[in-house]
Amino acid sequence: MSVFGKLFGGGGKGGKGPSPQDAIQKLRDTEEMLAKKQDFLEKKIDQELLTAKKNGTKNKRAALQALKRKKRYENQLTQIDGTLSTIEFQREALENANTNTEVLKNMGFAAKAMKAAHENMDIDKVDDLMQDITEQQELAQEISDAISKPVGFGEEFDEDELLAELDELEQEELDKNLLEIGGTEDAHLPNVPSTSLPSRPAKEEEDEEDMDELQRWAMEAV
Repeated sequence: MSVFGKLFGGGGKGGKGPSPQDAIQKLRDTEEMLAKKQDFLEKKIDQELLTAKKNGTKNKRAALQALKRKKRYENQLTQIDGTLSTIEFQREALENANTNTEVLKNMGFAAKAMKAAHENMDIDKVDDLMQDITEQQELAQEISDAISKPVGFGEEFDEDELLAELDELEQEELDKNLLEIGGTEDAHLPNVPSTSLPSRPAKEEEDEEDMDELQRWAMEAV
């Protein structure tokens, strides 16, 4: 049995392969396990580095052993990083494949449903139906137009005759106004008085002359 067969729990040649969902879940579990292993190794590396520093001057042999263990842990950590990258890539590929499978499945289901919906449809019958609908709409529009037209019930008049009658009325009104204006010209205006207007009193003239003379004296004094 292959490594992936063991990982996914696959059976023999006649056994049924795992579903994409099961494989994806197992890959996630493996990623989680390796992530915990990474944390463990990183802590061990820090411990061995601390041990090497403490024994660097006191016990070189212990310090060298600690550095060797540190190197082994670092190599394991590097391997786990590569394994995690591979598993992550495989998981993403499986997730994409699973998504595509579901999409295709749903598209096939929709195609079957559409085919079943159109199975009892005849394009000629559809055209006939649409033509009938169009004719009925046109008929309904004609009926609406006929109903909306005003009905006079025999009260139809010649518009030219009405305009001529309106002109006669306007002319009569104009003639009436002219007659009223002509009547006012014959009215008697008041007579102009024949006597002359009274002249200004002599005292007022003397007062004005005195004022003029007083102003002249004032100017000469200045």
